[in-house]
Amino acid sequence: MSFQLIEFSVDAGVATIALNRPDRRNAMSDDMRSEFVSALETVTRDNAIKALVLTGRGKSFCAGGDISGMKRRLEAPQGEVAFNGWSRQQGVHRAQSLLLNLPKPTIAAVNGAAAGLGADVALACDFVMGTEHTKFTWSYIKRGLIPDGGGMYFLPRRVGLSKAKELIFTGRVVEADESLALGIMDRKVGSAELLTAAQNWAVDLAQYSPTALALGKKILNETFEHSAHEIFALGSQAQGICYTSTEHREAVLAFLAQSSSKE
Repeated sequence: MSFQLIEFSVDAGVATIALNRPDRRNAMSDDMRSEFVSALETVTRDNAIKALVLTGRGKSFCAGGDISGMKRRLEAPQGEVAFNGWSRQQGVHRAQSLLLNLPKPTIAAVNGAAAGLGADVALACDFVMGTEHTKFTWSYIKRGLIPDGGGMYFLPRRVGLSKAKELIFTGRVVEADESLALGIMDRKVGSAELLTAAQNWAVDLAQYSPTALALGKKILNETFEHSAHEIFALGSQAQGICYTSTEHREAVLAFLAQSSSKE
């Protein structure tokens, strides 16, 4: 695969996607989004890939939507604005849905500012790692908008409803230490070690059963929308699949052999 606006690599079963428009603070243009979707589709279907790390090149993780798209929206004939906006939203939601529902662990290595859509992209990952330079802002309100990349879904699940409202209604900047304290960020490391630390974390996660990880992730992503009874039912179905997996069989046989050797 040949990409111009992202970098894509795979090592030790871990895919790394780097947004690569550092001169535009990795703002998400339509062309970058198309490449991003293509890379996510590859990660989804390639069984040799066990986990994903997402980061940005340069000093920013992602500055949000590309300003050229905003300019085109203002210049479009009035009768086309709504449909053009709806069409763009389909692309945004396609990328975000792929990232959220990827049946493998995902880690956002947020190397700098994550603003607007960039903040939503980071929180679509399972885990968020950052540095002292990491900062988040749901800055949509400053453009007269609401979060359209899933921020209204992701953020309350990390910080609670009231705090999510405060951050979205004000668009204020959340620095690294506050992000860690609020739970927006899961781990904080030094800038020089960020990508390596995220990739090592991904390698650690990748050692576990891909069947159990995929099924567990799907249920956990939906847990707030279901009753305990429904989660029990979903868990029973998933466990039935896990019982038949090669990973389960090999793990149990290894455990039994180890137990027998100690008798």
